[in-house]
Formats: sequence, structure tokens, C-alpha cells
Amino acid sequence: MAHWVRFTRTGAAGFGTLDGDNISIHAGDMFDGSQPTGEQVALAEVELLAPAQPSKIIALWNNFHALAAKLNSPVPADPLYLLKAGSCLTTPGATVHRPASYGGKVVYEGELGIVIGKAATNVSEEEAEGCIFGYTCVNDITAADIINKDPTFAQWVRAKSFDGFGPFGPVIATDIDPSALLVRTVLNGEERQRYPISDMVFSARQLVSRISHDMTLLPGDVICCGTSIGVGSMKEPSNTVDIIIEGIGTLSNTFVQ
Repeated sequence: MAHWVRFTRTGAAGFGTLDGDNISIHAGDMFDGSQPTGEQVALAEVELLAPAQPSKIIALWNNFHALAAKLNSPVPADPLYLLKAGSCLTTPGATVHRPASYGGKVVYEGELGIVIGKAATNVSEEEAEGCIFGYTCVNDITAADIINKDPTFAQWVRAKSFDGFGPFGPVIATDIDPSALLVRTVLNGEERQRYPISDMVFSARQLVSRISHDMTLLPGDVICCGTSIGVGSMKEPSNTVDIIIEGIGTLSNTFVQ
């Protein structure tokens, strides 16, 4: 297992793998034969970036049996998804601000993220495994009241694409079995979500395969696997949200009103 990060140091971006409290710096392309340079830098001396630069962020809806049962919603025959704007991305540890144009409910959604490592077009489930680089933590922040504000058109993309509403990271973990993972969301020190990835309607391989028949997935693209029960509002003036997936790490961000 490796944990890949991107970072800035003295104004220059770099990437590498975590080695305790240090980063082993790599050169080349993270997704295409990168090589260690032999140089290390202390984690405390850098600022972490989002661990990939996706061309698109795909977010699943109704992809967990437990949530479907709670909402009395039928299990979908195909993955139901939307695209989040690339401009919503922010870094691990960043402070996310309430949009000035919106005064309604803002919710956290702790999720597993799939990071694509190899271009995928019309791939089978077996081929999909080789197109997955690794996995990351996602907080799919949502301006919930916008979704059904207009009864003629569900505004999912707008609700999920405000600046800062797409934190993910802090690492991409490779060589792990996603079906064995557990997602936890902790809001202001209180656990709000705890659910197994094994409850997904569509597995990671199925998602990559199915979506690749709709659009080409490119290295660095992120598929947010959807969330389960326990989604809630961030109501305090300042809210600390931790998305914790053992084997990957903890994504921490602050949302302020």
C-alpha cells in the first residue's frame, strides 16, 4: 500500500508518497511510471494540495442499500450520477465559506472516492480494476435547499458546485480492497456517519465500467461513490468536519457560516 500526496513548497508543486512524517518525492507523472528522486521533505514543511487534478468529478446518488431503504427509494438499475464543477475543489484542511448568495441548509456527505489512473472507455468490470489508481476521502458538500427549489428542474450540479464544496484527500491510497472499508463522518467531535462500503449498490469496479460506457474517464478523475445514512446540516458558526476511512486517512475541513 502507498499513500500518494500532492503538495506545494516554496511556491512549487510536487508529489510523492508518505513515509512516516516525510514525503518521498517522485518525478514524472503520478499515474504513468513516476520514479522516486531519492529526496525527502518533512510533511510539516509543505502545504498539501488535493491529491489529484481531475478533469471531472462524478458524484453518485442512491448508491447504498441502507439509504435507499430509509428513503423508500428503489434500488437503481444503472448508476445515478451528476458532475461537480472542477472549480469547487479545495485542499485538505481548507476553510470552506458559506456562499454569499445562499442562506439555506448546507450538509456534509462523507464518501469514498475512486481515483482513475488509466484512461477508461467502454471497459469491462475486469478491465476496470486496472484503470483504478487508488482511493481517497471525499466530503461532497451540498447546498441542499437548492436541489428542489425549482419544481421543474432538480438543480444537483448547482447545489454541489459552489467554490470549496469539493474537498478530497488528503491522500490517494493504492492497493487496498474498497469493499473492506468503513466510512466515518465526525462533525464537531461527534460521529454522525458510520457505514460500510460493502453496502454499495454498484461496486467500485462496476461504477468505473458502467460510467466508462457513458464517457471516457481520464487519469486523475474522481468518482464520489455516494453516501449512506447520517447526512446532516452544519449549523454552528464554525464547523469542523472529519471524513475518516481507515487505511486511507482523515480528510479535515472547516465550514464557516
